[in-house]
Amino acid sequence: MVQENVLHAGKARETVLFGLFTALIAAGAFIRIPVPVCPFTLQLLFTTLAGLLLGSRQGALAVALYVALGLAGVPVFTEGGGPSYIFQPTFGYLIGFIAGAWLTGRIRESWGGSFVQVLAANLTGLAAVYLFGMIYVYLIGNYYLGTPIGIWTVILYCFLLAVPGDLCLCVLAAVLEKRLRRGLGLPDPAHRI
Repeated sequence: MVQENVLHAGKARETVLFGLFTALIAAGAFIRIPVPVCPFTLQLLFTTLAGLLLGSRQGALAVALYVALGLAGVPVFTEGGGPSYIFQPTFGYLIGFIAGAWLTGRIRESWGGSFVQVLAANLTGLAAVYLFGMIYVYLIGNYYLGTPIGIWTVILYCFLLAVPGDLCLCVLAAVLEKRLRRGLGLPDPAHRI
């Protein structure tokens, strides 16, 4: 009986955290940090933390739910929502958030929880986000929207000018991970594998 109650409490906590991260990612789309050249949002912070704290599978699913809600028409993306959002040049970053959350979580589960290991997981997830985002910008611009864009222009505007803020968010997520894990009473995923 006691073991059953503990199991239900754990599942309830997982469900609440899943929903919470989906909501935080949606809110993060509208929290803009105004820095020179390229302002950024807090979506990356919340998608990265989802992977770290929920694990690879649940973290990626929380981000996928956010994307599904947006595609269903709920205005949770920075420029609205709806199925036509797949034609926005930035849609690739949303796909990258799913892959990045999974990759960050998977690496965290495999490598361990030191600050350097968590930061490495975050940076690898960030690389996945940018890879998906930049390829999508290039393809949608050149082959669908009819607005040719060169590879070097994509690298400049979609990576070099944008990445400094996201690097800061990766460091912040690495700092917060252990504190949030302890505060939420979450087990270390590296000990479960």
